[in-house]
Amino acid sequence: MSQDTISDILTCIRNADMAKKETVRIGFTNIAEKIVKILLREGFIKNTRKHRENQKSFLVLTLVHKRSRKENYIRNRNKSSRTPFHLKRVSRPGLRIYSTYQKIPRILGGRGIVILSTSRGLITDREARLERVGGEILCYIW
Repeated sequence: MSQDTISDILTCIRNADMAKKETVRIGFTNIAEKIVKILLREGFIKNTRKHRENQKSFLVLTLVHKRSRKENYIRNRNKSSRTPFHLKRVSRPGLRIYSTYQKIPRILGGRGIVILSTSRGLITDREARLERVGGEILCYIW
């Protein structure tokens, strides 16, 4: 793991999704827990649980797959119809990106989400617009 824990979280989820894994295990930190709660609430992951092993805590995430493998085979004859899970890190340790609530970008016309770090904690772009608060843009998810 590097110094940028948010990038590590997003990379683990992205890699597990591309490898079509059902579950992924990420290291437990407070910010990881908050990001996972947002992903769970927005429907990007199915389930999460905390797991402790040898004095280390992990979050085990169950990823959402649009259709099962059998349904994909029957419908498309080996062509996968599920869309990949896109995660993009925006603000990083070398270049912080901040935005007011009026200038927060809309991802895919509102179908995707933007996770922001604000004075009120980690929130999505919709919540930031409702509460009229800006902050650091952490990542885009669609």
